[in-house]
Amino acid sequence: MEVQETRVQTDRVLTIPNALSAARLLGVPVFLWLVLSPVFDGPDLDGWALLLLAASGVSDYLDGKLARRWNQISALGRVLDPAADRLYILSTLVGLTWREILPLWLTALLLARELMLLVTVLVLDRHGYAPPQVNFLGKAATFNLMYAFPLLLLSDGSGWLPSLAAIFGWAFAGWGTALYWWAGILYVVQVRRILAADPTPD
Repeated sequence: MEVQETRVQTDRVLTIPNALSAARLLGVPVFLWLVLSPVFDGPDLDGWALLLLAASGVSDYLDGKLARRWNQISALGRVLDPAADRLYILSTLVGLTWREILPLWLTALLLARELMLLVTVLVLDRHGYAPPQVNFLGKAATFNLMYAFPLLLLSDGSGWLPSLAAIFGWAFAGWGTALYWWAGILYVVQVRRILAADPTPD
């Protein structure tokens, strides 16, 4: 989870919050393999995929909490944490779209937002600026999507539980997508303000 700017940031690498973020990153290909197992005539491993997603959500909460409490905020952590979030979202989009649980239009909408932010980050880097800190709205959007994806994966079946999971899953997906784009637009506005105040010519 992102930490507050008011805290002191260090260049430390070997911290527990960074280890948690790195573990989340290592779990991304494992999660994708678990989700896509049925596509390649493998066993149904959705239960393990859901457990891994839940563990990712817990570690996402803990890394920021511990970084603030133990004063282990680091420059590396500011990169690892959003990278892990985005890679989990990307791998989930790939897996659920491949299994036709998510419609292609929703995947394209979320990927378009990521592409927009990638362009802004490249523009900032060209001007010598680091990416701005992820704001609360962006975190709220990510949390909504992180709730939506496991529920939508759970909805891939029949019975009352998958039906209930589909209702809540699509509710979280709708809110998450709206907040995701709202946060992205605010991010672009913030970048424009930074560049407008930059006296350095292109």
